[in-house]
Amino acid sequence: MRDILFTTDDGIFSYRVAGVCVRDGCVLLQSATDDPAYAFPGGHVEFGETNEETLIREFDEEIGARIKVGNLLWTAEIFMSWNGKPCHQLCLYYNIEIVGGDVPETGSFTAREQIEGREFDILYHWVPIDTLDNIELYPPQTKKLLSEGIGSTGSTAHFVYKEV
Repeated sequence: MRDILFTTDDGIFSYRVAGVCVRDGCVLLQSATDDPAYAFPGGHVEFGETNEETLIREFDEEIGARIKVGNLLWTAEIFMSWNGKPCHQLCLYYNIEIVGGDVPETGSFTAREQIEGREFDILYHWVPIDTLDNIELYPPQTKKLLSEGIGSTGSTAHFVYKEV
């Protein structure tokens, strides 16, 4: 199938889902090898695929993890630059639990990612939640939402992020 990610004359549209995995006071985050910023792992929804199916597929493809998808935590409208073009992204963040696979339980590890026909390494990190103020986390609203547990009690938070 094809990712729900397309380019127009005006910019890029992206429909993405992300998994928020918290274990022993740490959250699983990803970063590019050439970028100090962190983000939540996940990927683009393929046409005809549910959000849950996307997360299960992405975590299996990228890090060999079997996951259980829980409740919807946050919905985000994100406006950013992508490859020099304006991008409008809708991202839904779900609570997830790793239930199988060979995923390190602490520290950092590397996996392969593929997007728009390119393959590259992605770094994954178990980051202590109480140190989130010391890192650049994208989008920045997620630091507060995560540290305050917003969305984890069954309610869903919504936010808008616009790069300046």
